[in-house]
Amino acid sequence: MGTKHATMGYALAMNTAPALTTAAITALLRSAHTIAIVGLSPKPHRDSFGVAQYLQAAGYRIIPVNPVVAASSEPSILGEHCYASLAAAQAALPAGQRIDIVDIFRNSDDVPPVVQDAIAVKAGAVWMQLGIGHDAAALAAQAAGLQVVQNRCIKIDHHQLL
Repeated sequence: MGTKHATMGYALAMNTAPALTTAAITALLRSAHTIAIVGLSPKPHRDSFGVAQYLQAAGYRIIPVNPVVAASSEPSILGEHCYASLAAAQAALPAGQRIDIVDIFRNSDDVPPVVQDAIAVKAGAVWMQLGIGHDAAALAAQAAGLQVVQNRCIKIDHHQLL
């Protein structure tokens, strides 16, 4: 592995995806309005539910993305309609609006298709929660112009930085 350098809001390490700096994460959280949460569970004891509830209380619009819940008889979580895919969620937004952050609560092995979907809907950023990371997918997202956060909790960062 190589040495670390700082450039354009990223801390770089060779052979890994560049990590956003604290200042860049703060700016991302300040500018975001709409956060799609992929893998959001309707179960209150799950981390994804608590994070979504926190973000909603902090003023963000959350968009649940969970195909199992979307196909159920009650396709909503925290009062928001649940979508089967990021494409369906983006299509439901009013013209001119986009998903600012795609927050991922899925296993690391499941990240690449989620990132490809985030690129396809032209999301602003991909956020992989604590314990979740995928350098190849992160590099693909960055190459497509998306900001990327890996292995960090958006709730913790929001609480500490804003």
